[in-house]
Amino acid sequence: MIKRENYLQKIRGFYHKDLIKVITGIRRCGKSVLLMQIMDELRKEGITDEQILYINFEDYDYAFIRTAMDLHEYVKEKLAPDIKYYLFFDEIQVIPEFERVINSLKIKFDVSIFITGSNGKLLSGELATFLSGRYVSFMMYPFSFKEMCEIKGISEEQVNDEMLQEYMIWGGLPQRFLLENEEQTKTFLRDVYDAIVLKDIVQRAGIKDIDLFGRILEYLVCNPSQIFSPQSISDYFLSINRKVSKDTIYNYLEHITAALIMNKVSRYDVRGKKILTKMHKYYLTDMGLGRIRNTGFKLEMGALLENVVYMELLTRGYEVYVGKTRNAEIDFVAIKDNQKEYYQVAYYLLDEKVIEREFGAFKDVPDNYPKYVLSFDKMDFSRDGIIHKNVLRFLLEK
Repeated sequence: MIKRENYLQKIRGFYHKDLIKVITGIRRCGKSVLLMQIMDELRKEGITDEQILYINFEDYDYAFIRTAMDLHEYVKEKLAPDIKYYLFFDEIQVIPEFERVINSLKIKFDVSIFITGSNGKLLSGELATFLSGRYVSFMMYPFSFKEMCEIKGISEEQVNDEMLQEYMIWGGLPQRFLLENEEQTKTFLRDVYDAIVLKDIVQRAGIKDIDLFGRILEYLVCNPSQIFSPQSISDYFLSINRKVSKDTIYNYLEHITAALIMNKVSRYDVRGKKILTKMHKYYLTDMGLGRIRNTGFKLEMGALLENVVYMELLTRGYEVYVGKTRNAEIDFVAIKDNQKEYYQVAYYLLDEKVIEREFGAFKDVPDNYPKYVLSFDKMDFSRDGIIHKNVLRFLLEK
C-alpha cells in the first residue's frame, strides 16, 4: 500500500500536539491505513507500543463498547499518569456522545488523540461545542489518478488515455486495486455502496421510505456533474409519476452529502464575488459508486471527466465553486491562499464551435487570475492568455 504523503505531510506537525486530529472521508477511502502509517511513523520516532492505543469500532473485538461510558471506562483503565499516550479511534461516530469521552480524556490525561469518521457532520453539533478551537480537521479522499498510477507501478511515460478512462469509470477506492477482475470490483463497490446507504444514511437518519430514498440517490449518482435543486429533482420524479415533496428531497440531499458519497458545490458569482444559494452541482466522491448503480442512464464521458477534475482540485486543497458570469457558466472557480484559478473541462475539443464555447466561457471574467481549459487533446489550443492543458498531464502534476 502506498504512503498517503499528501495527507501525512499535513498532519505530521500535529502528531505531538494536544489538538484533536479529526480525519473524515467516505467509507473505504483509506482512513484506517492512514492511521496505521501515522502509528508507524510515531514508532520510528521512539514512541513505544505501550503508548499507542488503537480501536477500530467496526472491529467486532470492540463490540462490547456500545456507549460513551463503556468507551471512557475501557480507555481510562489503559492509561497511567505521567505517560504521554497516542489514542487512535477509527470510525468513532458509531458511539453515541463520543465527544464527551474525547473531551474528558483530553482534560485528564497527557494524550494526543486521532479520530476518524465517515460522516461529513462529524464536526457539527456536540463535537464542535465541546472541542471548539481544540481540534484540527482533515478531509481524506480516494486515490487520485496519480496515486492510482503509483500503486499500479505505472510511470508517467507509460500513462495513456485508456488508463484515465478506466479510472473515470471505476474510481479510486484503494481496495479495488487489490482485486483480480472486474466482477470482484463490482461486488466490492456494491458492498461499499450498500454500507453507505444502510449504515451511514438509512440507519443514522431513520429514513422510512427506503425505496424512494434509493431511487433519488441512484438518480444523483448516475448523473454526476449536473445542476440539481429540490425542485428539479421533484419535477423529474413527477415526470415518471412519482410525487415527492421538496422538503423530503432537501432532507435526503443533506443526508447524502453528510455520508460523503456526493459533494454539493455552490455557484459563485464571478463579477459580484459572492456565493449563490440557489441551484447546486453534485459530484461523486468516487466514480465507481456511480458506475455500479447505473441501471440505464447514459454514461457521459465529459461529465465523468469534469467530476475527476473536481475531486483532483479538492485533493490539492482548493475550495471549489461553479462559476457564474453574465452569459456563461465556468466549470470551476478554485480558490486557495486567497488566489483564484478558473477551469473549463471538455472531453475533446472536437471543432471550432466547441473550442469557442470552452474558451469563450472566460470572456466576462473581469480579473487576470490563471484560466485553464483541460481536455484529452494532445495538441495545444492555448489562446488569448488562456492555457490549454492535456488533462493527463494536469492530473500527474506535482
